[in-house]
Amino acid sequence: YSVWAIPPDEVRARVKKLMEGLRSEFGGPQFEPHVTVVGAMSLTADDALKAYNCTVDRVATGTFFYQCVFLLLHPTPEVAEPSSHCCGHFGYKSSTPYMPHLSLLYGDLTDDEKKIAQEKAHKLDESNGSLSFPITRLQLWKTDTEDTSLKSWERV
Repeated sequence: YSVWAIPPDEVRARVKKLMEGLRSEFGGPQFEPHVTVVGAMSLTADDALKAYNCTVDRVATGTFFYQCVFLLLHPTPEVAEPSSHCCGHFGYKSSTPYMPHLSLLYGDLTDDEKKIAQEKAHKLDESNGSLSFPITRLQLWKTDTEDTSLKSWERV
């Protein structure tokens, strides 16, 4: 399971357009815009948290499929607390520090392709680096990270 923070509808529409533009050139599965609060944990229950604000730092790239191209968020205590809370609540211990981000593209791209995708993200939405938005709801998803098509993923 994963816990996702969902941006407001106007931000979701804007980010979806950005995601579609990247996917049209680089491929990859379609997924809903979200900020991963906690990823890939085993659960039997769900929980919710109070609203908080997120601010984008920049478009960034990662080193694996699920963090290919993303909007890196400022890691304020307000943004980090829901992850810490959920990890504590569900007894999940992450092997890496929490890096708040909103994924734009999942895929296995080369470093050169990631750089091109990062540049395209800037062209598709030049002001994404100044985006700030409230998180007012969380969703719990069943996420099999072995399924890179995402077809088995479902909102709980």
